[in-house]
Amino acid sequence: MDMKTSTKVLIAFYVLTLIPSLVLGQYIFAGITATGTGFVFDFDTLGIVGIVLLVVNNIFGGILYLRFLRTLKLSKTIFFATLPLSIFYGLGMFFIAGSAIFDGVIFASIRSVLNISTQNVYNMVLWGILLTLIYFTVLFLIYSYVCRPVQKFESITARLGDGRISDERIWLGKSKQFQNIEAALEKINYNYLEKDNLVRQTDLEAQKFIPKQFLKFLGKNSITELELGNQVTKHATTLFCDIVSIAKNNSSLSLEENFNFINSYLNVVSPLIRKFGGFVDKYTGEGILAIFPRPDSAMESAVAICRAIEIKNRSQKHLPNVEPKISINTGEVTFGIMGEQSRMSPTVISDVINFASKMEDINKLMGTKVIFSKQSLNDLPMKYRFAYRFLGDMTAAEGYSTSIFECLEVYPRKKRDRLIALKNKFEEGVRSYNSGEFYNARKLFKEVLSFVSDDKPSYVYFNKACDRLDIS
Repeated sequence: MDMKTSTKVLIAFYVLTLIPSLVLGQYIFAGITATGTGFVFDFDTLGIVGIVLLVVNNIFGGILYLRFLRTLKLSKTIFFATLPLSIFYGLGMFFIAGSAIFDGVIFASIRSVLNISTQNVYNMVLWGILLTLIYFTVLFLIYSYVCRPVQKFESITARLGDGRISDERIWLGKSKQFQNIEAALEKINYNYLEKDNLVRQTDLEAQKFIPKQFLKFLGKNSITELELGNQVTKHATTLFCDIVSIAKNNSSLSLEENFNFINSYLNVVSPLIRKFGGFVDKYTGEGILAIFPRPDSAMESAVAICRAIEIKNRSQKHLPNVEPKISINTGEVTFGIMGEQSRMSPTVISDVINFASKMEDINKLMGTKVIFSKQSLNDLPMKYRFAYRFLGDMTAAEGYSTSIFECLEVYPRKKRDRLIALKNKFEEGVRSYNSGEFYNARKLFKEVLSFVSDDKPSYVYFNKACDRLDIS
């Protein structure tokens, strides 16, 4: 491996400072005088220059030594990192112990500075203990620094082992050995990241077929957690939305044009369902079955859908207009995964759904836009305020029965205000019709129609009352 340019420069400066510092070493030693009672420092100009060069040389040497350590494996790094410290520790202990034994001016000066002698062994032991504490403290710091990448390695492998990945670069240390480990961990992290991105992308694509809210109802976080037979029963609100008379009105369109025409309206309806917290369970040709956690969310969505379709109708004058027919019902709904191991499909099953689909017949018969059951009305929050009226009672073949109500918020303000003002008269007419008082019912609905001539439910009830009375 080629040596870095910066390392070559450091070696050059190290050699350039080493040679003169060695030459001037005699002036450095000449400035240090042992007196027997201490040391006297008196450096001349060359001695000071020699000291400066020696300090600079040691700095360059220290940097080069650190770079040398980074090229080694961990075991050799620990050995060579502690080798100089151990040498200095040994020399220090030698001078502390030898100063009390050996003769000479230098050792006498050391004894004087350290206040030790053969008679004062206590001070010599204290200096030895102090030097040992310093040695082990520095040794601990070196081990901590050198082994820090091992701790990071342990943390990173534990994280990767748990499947926790990071977009940040993995960094262990500057050692050559750890750089290789870094590269391997980066590759593992990258593979995990790619796999995680693939799973996320798969989940995003799967949400086009299995809504995220459906997974939440089942207590699952990903499509990969789904198993055949998973099921749960929840209190929920269903919303059926039919786009009425498309097939009849679009006889002039080709099959492809009709298909695109239907999708253009579904692209308006579906986002409004999600906006108010619901999800589309299935598309039924010209309609949608959606699920909401609360009836007020379904009601808000229904009103928004009707207004959005009115706007779309006005913007597409060259195409046939459509009218939404929305039925809302609330009750216990079972969410589950049905099919077989090789072909599983999410679905919802409930009498609530079956009844809501039958409510569509009343919707079409009465010419209403949004109707809802008494169960949905009862589950609405007390503070929820909107205009509605009683439309009648409905009983399914299975014996499931409920009162049906019409939401008036979907009409233009002028018509809505008139219907609100005539609400009591209309509901009295419905009750009269149900109790067989057809003359009174006919009279009441005629009065409603005199104010709102295009009120389709009143028109239907009026005609039915006339039929019962055999009046043409």
